[in-house]
Amino acid sequence: MYQSEILENWNYKKSVDLYGIKYWGQGYFGINEKGEVTVALNGPNGPKKISIFQIIEGIQERGLGLPLLLRFKDILDDRLMHFHKSFKEAIDEAGYKGVYRGVYPIKVNQQEEVIREITQSGSSYHHGLEAGSKAELIAALAYMHDPKAYIICNGYKDQEFIDLAFFALKMGVQVILVIERPEEIDLIISRAQALSIKPRIGIRIKLAEKAPGHWTDSGGDRSVFGLTTSQITDAVDLLKSKDMLDCVELLHYHLGSQISDIGSIRAALVEACRYYVELVKEGAPMGILDIGGGLAVDYDGSKTNFPSSKNYTIKEYCMDVIEAIMSVLKDSDVAHPVIINEAGRSLVAYYSVLLFNILDINRLNNKEFPEPLPQGCHEFLQNMLDVAKTLSTKNIQEAYHDAIYYRDEIRALFLHGDVSLRERALSEQIFWHIIQRMAKIAKNLRYVPEEVQDLDKILVDTYYGNFSLFQSLPDAWAIDQLFPIMPIHRLNEEPKYPALISDITCDCDGKINRFIDLHDIKYSLPVHEVIPGKDYILGVFLVGAYQETLGDLHNLFGDTNVASINLDENGEVEYTRELSGDSIADVLSYVEYDPKELVNRFRNLAEKAVRCDLITAQERRKIMTAYESCLRGYTYLEEE
Repeated sequence: MYQSEILENWNYKKSVDLYGIKYWGQGYFGINEKGEVTVALNGPNGPKKISIFQIIEGIQERGLGLPLLLRFKDILDDRLMHFHKSFKEAIDEAGYKGVYRGVYPIKVNQQEEVIREITQSGSSYHHGLEAGSKAELIAALAYMHDPKAYIICNGYKDQEFIDLAFFALKMGVQVILVIERPEEIDLIISRAQALSIKPRIGIRIKLAEKAPGHWTDSGGDRSVFGLTTSQITDAVDLLKSKDMLDCVELLHYHLGSQISDIGSIRAALVEACRYYVELVKEGAPMGILDIGGGLAVDYDGSKTNFPSSKNYTIKEYCMDVIEAIMSVLKDSDVAHPVIINEAGRSLVAYYSVLLFNILDINRLNNKEFPEPLPQGCHEFLQNMLDVAKTLSTKNIQEAYHDAIYYRDEIRALFLHGDVSLRERALSEQIFWHIIQRMAKIAKNLRYVPEEVQDLDKILVDTYYGNFSLFQSLPDAWAIDQLFPIMPIHRLNEEPKYPALISDITCDCDGKINRFIDLHDIKYSLPVHEVIPGKDYILGVFLVGAYQETLGDLHNLFGDTNVASINLDENGEVEYTRELSGDSIADVLSYVEYDPKELVNRFRNLAEKAVRCDLITAQERRKIMTAYESCLRGYTYLEEE
């Protein structure tokens, strides 16, 4: 293992503050005295802090390389416990007469390991599942056998979906069909009559309340899902006419995902409770209030209503939910309902970390200052050199204008053949030297000229990471989601280089140039110099929600390797599951190539080359071996 040199003016405590890990890590992640990121597998208050860098070494020794998705099922267990404990404390403290029953929305992370762990660990809390499609319902029915846990069926439904839910209901599974569209009511009624079953029905409502953020259209009058007020009354009348109003027992709404402001949560809940009371007055028995998802994750640790944060804790959320329901119901004769929420993101986000190594670096200027200039250089180069020599705090604005002028003039001369390639290279070198010095000077100025205010945004290195943004972090690309990113080792060394992170796809969008910050957004990440022959590993944290299944095959980069870690009964690290990432043959088959046919076609090409005396038969064998070996290999870059 690489032991970093400990510098006197830097230590791991400064790295803790620099990367904000004590704020967004929620006690699950920290940094030890060796300068390595740790994970608390037995919960934030547990005594055992395991070095992720050492975990990676153990995984690599077992033959699984980077990039890698590391999963922590113990953290999933702890999150479940924290949710139910927080709701129980809020219920007991307020004297609430109902109970809490959570359901996990499968769409947030559909991986079998997640569903298996939630149904096993959540059985003591009767934690259920939410299914939004037939495929998700099939998975839910195979794993959810707790007779006290709910399976909530949202989304659009056809006859096959409804029949499957009714069959499960006959077998004693607590399946509730939530009406999303008016057209579903007739189908539910007809299938219930055909199968001679009394359905359990929920109604999803369109709230007037809307939450800010990416998912604001989940609420409001123009929401795609749910019934309007007039559609609700029509549904009540239809069910009454069929003598089935007594089947309606659940009210559901969904305000959106990653709701950062607790005020929006409270306002939506008050509105929903008014609907709940009125449905009881209409004659529906009710009994269950499903308040949907939206519980946010504090990705940047700022504890604010910024889109990448939240201005409340889980404990505060639970207290506000209980208080809001009780405040609306206190003047009515309506009993306190069973509370269901569909927390997904906040449950599984901490569950996994993406880890990748840096392959290469591109710096704007990594050469010594060029002085003296070679004889015969164009006079504009000397003029630019003079700008560099005379640069000071007093003339920074003038010097900036001069540097830009001479750089552009030299570029124009190059296009007309009046400046050589080497002269242009020298001019660029001098220019970036000037800009770098200006950025340092600007940090100490009371008044910073507008032209040089944002120089730090362009003076960043590019660190090329061995991963695909589109495959492993699709939300960072699609909706500008911010994730905590930092080195997982060498944190006793000062990270002196600001960088953006580029992936290895051939796409200019394949980069991360926005990073978390307690006060705003940073446009570079502080990193270390890469030591030749040594892995430099970055971790992207809180990626357990949505990222795995949403990823695509841009440039045919597939799933990464996966390893699952937990503590055994003796408190030691146990490598419980290792999954190799997609091979090249795998991803080609996903886009309808037949790997065997590819080999045959390439073999024909190689044989033609033999017949044309371009290669020998022995070379053909070697070439075919290389082709087939590559076909079986990892889609990402592998170490020799």
